[in-house]
Amino acid sequence: MFLSIDHGAIFVADSHYNERRPEFLIFLKKLRNKEIKTTQLFLMGDMFDFISAESKYFIKRNQELIDIINELSHQIQIIYLEGNHDYNMDSLFQKVLVVKREKQPLNAQYNGKSVSLSHGDNFTPWHYNLYCKVIRNHALLVFLNLIDFNGFISKKIYYSLIKKNICSKMKDFDSFAKKRINNYKSDIIVEGHFHQGKEFSLNNQQYINIPSLFCDKKYIVLKEDFEGENL
Repeated sequence: MFLSIDHGAIFVADSHYNERRPEFLIFLKKLRNKEIKTTQLFLMGDMFDFISAESKYFIKRNQELIDIINELSHQIQIIYLEGNHDYNMDSLFQKVLVVKREKQPLNAQYNGKSVSLSHGDNFTPWHYNLYCKVIRNHALLVFLNLIDFNGFISKKIYYSLIKKNICSKMKDFDSFAKKRINNYKSDIIVEGHFHQGKEFSLNNQQYINIPSLFCDKKYIVLKEDFEGENL
């Protein structure tokens, strides 16, 4: 499908929300209170440190954010590209366009240019693709939820993730960006996942890696170009 991107659209990625990383909740509240304004919001994946529709523990822990997203979806267009920490989310949201990993990149257009949107964990080796299918398997996740007595499995996942250092910068971003560009034919490539918050251009193609909302305290607003805004 092709999607038209609005002037002033906002792109947010990789907040990895948990009790120690409150930036995504702060951002959503500012949207709700009109401190931040847009007609179109792109959530580029890994907005939660973990969530899936099968996990009652993580839904309960993140219910406030789910409710705000659903409230906002009646006022603005929200496109949520699933990441490797947030997936199987269709049933959680009422009017949000949820784009699964296998449907990415999402093809879009802006100002006469073609745009490819992806969380960024695609174009990967077969063993990672197999891993992604396994961890997204609905029956498996339902079973794990059934045996998750008092949330003992979920709590282990939660407190393991909360300790991770997710903020680091690449030594050679340009070489990395060249490899990512080779996977695409569009004029503009927009990805999250890598937490770099940088841009690179090659042969009339522009690669944009959206900054981590947690690490950089920034999101991107599409004006004349993709411009960073502080949270």
